[in-house]
Amino acid sequence: MGKSKTTKFKRPQFNTVGLPVNAVKEVDAEEEEHNDDDDGGGPAAELLEKLQSPSADVREFACASISRVVQQSQTIPGFLQRDAVRRLGPMLLDSSLSVRETATGALRNLSACGGQEVCEDMVKHDVMTPLTALLRECCAGFESAAVQMNDQKNAVEDVANEAVNLLWNLCESSNQALTVFNKSGLLDMVVQCLDSHPRNVELAISAAHCLHTVTEDNPELLCSMNTAVLGALETVLLSSQPGMAHTLLRTLAAGTLWNVKGSLPAARQAQTLSAVVATLSQCLGLDAGTLIPELRQAEEARHRNAPAAADMEDQAAVELVVEEMDEEGEEAPKHKKNGKAARVDNDFSDLLPRGKEELREAMALLTAQQTSLEIIVNMCCSDDPSDDEWEESSSSDESEMGADGLCDGLSNLMSPLCLSAEVHGALINHSIPEKVLKKTQFPKQEAMDVCHQNPSWKSLIKKMQRVQSRALTCLHSILSTMDAESLGGAAALQEAAQHLSTLVFGAAELPKDEEFLEAVISAMRSLLQMIASKNIPQHMTPQQLMSLSEAAARCEVVSVRVNAVAILGITGSTLAKEKGTAETLQVIGNALLQVATKDVDLVVNGEALDALFDVFADGDEAEAAAKNIQLLPALKALQPVFKAKIRKEGRGKYSPQQLCVLDNIKVNLRRFIGYLEKVVKK
Repeated sequence: MGKSKTTKFKRPQFNTVGLPVNAVKEVDAEEEEHNDDDDGGGPAAELLEKLQSPSADVREFACASISRVVQQSQTIPGFLQRDAVRRLGPMLLDSSLSVRETATGALRNLSACGGQEVCEDMVKHDVMTPLTALLRECCAGFESAAVQMNDQKNAVEDVANEAVNLLWNLCESSNQALTVFNKSGLLDMVVQCLDSHPRNVELAISAAHCLHTVTEDNPELLCSMNTAVLGALETVLLSSQPGMAHTLLRTLAAGTLWNVKGSLPAARQAQTLSAVVATLSQCLGLDAGTLIPELRQAEEARHRNAPAAADMEDQAAVELVVEEMDEEGEEAPKHKKNGKAARVDNDFSDLLPRGKEELREAMALLTAQQTSLEIIVNMCCSDDPSDDEWEESSSSDESEMGADGLCDGLSNLMSPLCLSAEVHGALINHSIPEKVLKKTQFPKQEAMDVCHQNPSWKSLIKKMQRVQSRALTCLHSILSTMDAESLGGAAALQEAAQHLSTLVFGAAELPKDEEFLEAVISAMRSLLQMIASKNIPQHMTPQQLMSLSEAAARCEVVSVRVNAVAILGITGSTLAKEKGTAETLQVIGNALLQVATKDVDLVVNGEALDALFDVFADGDEAEAAAKNIQLLPALKALQPVFKAKIRKEGRGKYSPQQLCVLDNIKVNLRRFIGYLEKVVKK
């Protein structure tokens, strides 16, 4: 039904240093039963009362306890009903730095676990006022703390780190918070935190994550992008400190500079773009499959030389963070440190004890590579509707079409997306397509074994798998925006097609992970479309096609089913031009009819019909196959059902763009039936 659009990555709702909404799991039944007392607000009253204690230790304990309890999502209403935001707000400016840090952490977790509605409620209750004041005091305290004792300096920056993470969460979920950010001078404060990178890379990374989020699709903020802000970002981008934490920091600076590229002086745009892509290329050039085992060996060597007590303390602290996570990384951790929550993708690097430097490095590496791939996707993506919102296409042209021109009204949708010559050149010059393709490989077994063998490292498995899925999505974007010649020509495309086939069909059974399946099938669809348009042979067997179709039919993700039937259509339309393919076309035709008739989603029904039009539009083999599967009577029976589904289900359930395409398919279905009737009469 037209080109499968690239998916533009928004920043994850609560990323590296904030617990994401979809990571919040229900707690054990005992805890649920206990906390369900008093409408889920059992602990709220007592803990909020302790905030008024004259003792800083008691206030800190209360804040840390709130931070822990609100991660049990059913307790949040109880805290909100007792005006927790207004009561915690003043704690951000408490006389005790420890109270400031834990109070900010409690609000951070409340924002993360409560999701968008709670974030908006927090902003409505004016949390931005004390938060802005806190950040202003922290920034003023950086220099004064530098002349004080070292632990005092670190304490101020620790508070700032929590504050930046809370700010990040709020701005991600609340437009009002973003408006406050734009108007309250917060940009300069976060940039000041970014400037801490030579001495405090953790705070700088938090600030970089925040900047990467607030600069995306925020034209109002672009007006504040002065020379100092751009200079700070470029300084980070061009820094050369070793280590994966700094690699992550440079990657985030690259993403932020891409977001604000419109604010760059014209004379510097080309140079900055080249530096941005070079940074992403360097990051993707790192081999996590080799580096992770090396980092683990370094950790073991250090532990052999470390006192046994310290070694045991480190291990216990890490296991406290990652305990009860399954090896796939799907379940959210239930244990926390200092009241802070671990977050999705098990990216818990800011919770790790100081003795786990190697694990921090591995985590930073994988986060940097995932982020790099997401930035490249955004570079390739226009602002058009995404995959699940098909492109608009007018159905006003009711003129009759011949078989060859049946879907001419949608043909413009198959043209490549717009990619500027400068971006295209930079991506090619820095070998981005080749590096992205390499990242689509399965994680190296040696790295997987290392992570399986050590509980502390086990959560990296899911991160490695997510990098692979992001690389597949990135490959889909590149294929959608570049021509065959830029990607190495026929031989390179055939090699890539063989590689993707191996990813899908190389194991005894098809992969079941939906994130991977969605990414690999979208990449395969784009690649097969390009191959077909260039008349390059591809070698998926009918058995592979059918197994792919069957696996997709069982998947709940609509885009997986859409792309699977599109692949059937692309392959079938290519086979229809060859001799002796009628039997295979029958298999494909029956599969598409099944989907068009039985899938519960109109989007998928429409894609299957569109694929049928492509496969059986012309040729002796297609005519023979259509006759054998009784395609004409089947479509005649389906036509009134499809029209009725559009009328009954369309409004409200599907977007205007989707309805527009469905309307086109309804028209084309009538025309295609007319075409088949003419074929029968020949």
